Order: sequence, then structure tokens, then C-alpha cells
Amino acid sequence: MSSNRKDILEFSPPPLRIVERSLKAQETYFNPTFYGLDNVDPDRPALYVANHTLYGMLDSPFIFLTLYREKGIVIRSLGDHAHYKIPVWRDIVTDCGTVPGTRDNCARLMEGGEHILVFPGGGREVAKRKGEENKVVWKTRTGFAAMAMEHGYPIIPLAALGADDTFDIHYDAIDFKASKFGQLLLKNKTINDQLRDGDLFMPFCTGIGPLPIPRPEKFYFSFGEPIDTTAYRDRHDNLEAQWQVRAKVMASLEHEMENLKMIRHNDTDKGFLRKLLTKKY
Repeated sequence: MSSNRKDILEFSPPPLRIVERSLKAQETYFNPTFYGLDNVDPDRPALYVANHTLYGMLDSPFIFLTLYREKGIVIRSLGDHAHYKIPVWRDIVTDCGTVPGTRDNCARLMEGGEHILVFPGGGREVAKRKGEENKVVWKTRTGFAAMAMEHGYPIIPLAALGADDTFDIHYDAIDFKASKFGQLLLKNKTINDQLRDGDLFMPFCTGIGPLPIPRPEKFYFSFGEPIDTTAYRDRHDNLEAQWQVRAKVMASLEHEMENLKMIRHNDTDKGFLRKLLTKKY
């Protein structure tokens, strides 16, 4: 066993009380609500495939907290490589059990029987454009499906709603790439590589009034029914089979998203401040 593998599999999570304490203020502010937890079996490791929301970090910590608190699951996340280029921040995500999102790391976690969280949209889905709120942006990625198929892992679609509505996007990657300043910057190979031809340009947003403070939107999450991949195991390297599994996951995830939108529309338990400052649905 390599030292890298040993480090990944011997991760020691922070105590639950520390996680709860660190997220107490955010939990009060966003009031995250979870549905479909009955679809989560602590004794059956799964690949949780979720949609990423604007900026990525407003709501995803609640997934870690809720699975830890309600199911005793310490989920391991596959992170975008961009996380590991930022000093201090890369240490924070590593301390939370996140590992670089490579197939090798995913395979190691699966061999170790870990519950794994992946956002196929990666950094591109975090860097939302105007009009992409609450939409899934996965481009042509099928790697998550291939890994689940190869290792016989069930896939649990995980829908998240709310974080995309905490801000209004005023200037996005499309604006940046169309500007003379953006075009000048992207001519620099180092900057272009870091921003992946502008895909990782984070939008400029406002939340409460003109301030960059997120509105206290209520967050909603839903775990869909597990999707069995064992029938595809012998075809894990077949691109057509990968797309078949991806299509099943996408359809389930979008179904859960629509259910959450209906729940939010009918939800009257939001409190005065939330009703005052957030959008009307």
C-alpha cells in the first residue's frame, strides 16, 4: 500500500460536536431541510452524485453534517483540483476528508468501502452564469458513472436547492470573456490554465441589497432512490453504457429538484426575516 493510499483511507474525522459547533450559525441562517434520508443505508457504501450550487461552499457542508449526525456516515468528497492550489483553503478541505477528484483516489476510497460525494459539474458548475440558477451543468462527464459501474457501487442522486438563489449574478464568465480586459488576461497561458479558458471565473454577485451578503434562503436537499450499477459492471469502460447510467442519474436528480421546488413553493415555515429578505416562489 502506498503512503498516499494510507493517508486517504486512514482519515480521522473531526468530532461531530466540533462540526455542529462550527456550522451552528450557518444552520440557523439557512435552515437546511433534508428529504429522502431513508434512501441512505450506512451499511451500504454509495456514490452520492449531487448538483453543485453557486460558489459551492454555502450548502455542501450541511451534507457532511447531516449524514454524520443522522446516519453516522463520514462522507468523503472528491474535490476539484482548483481547491488544492489555494493556500490554507486546501488544508481546510483536506481536514474535512476531501481528496483530489481523480479516478485513482475514487477507486481507493471505493476499495475501502467509503461513502463518497461527487459533483460532476466541478468548478464549472460552481461558477454559474446568469440564467443557470438551479440547473445541472455537467458538460460531457461520465467518469463518476464509470467508477460506480466498475466497483458495483450504487449511485444515490442528491439534489440541492436554495443556494443559487442567495445571490443575484451581475457579471459572469461570459461577460468576462467578452471584455477586452478578460481577453487580455486570458492571453496569458498561466492565467488561462488557472481559469480553464475562463470557465472558472467566479461571478460578481450581490445578495442583501447591494451587499455581497447571501440572502437567508432556506436550503432544501433530497436523496433519491439508489440506482443499482451492478448490471453494468462488465461494461464499465463502454462509453455508451456510461451515458446510459449518467442519463438515469440525471433524470432522477432533476426529478428530485422539481420535487424540492414544489416543496419550497408550498413551504410557509420560513420565518419573518426570511420572508422579508428572500425571493418569492
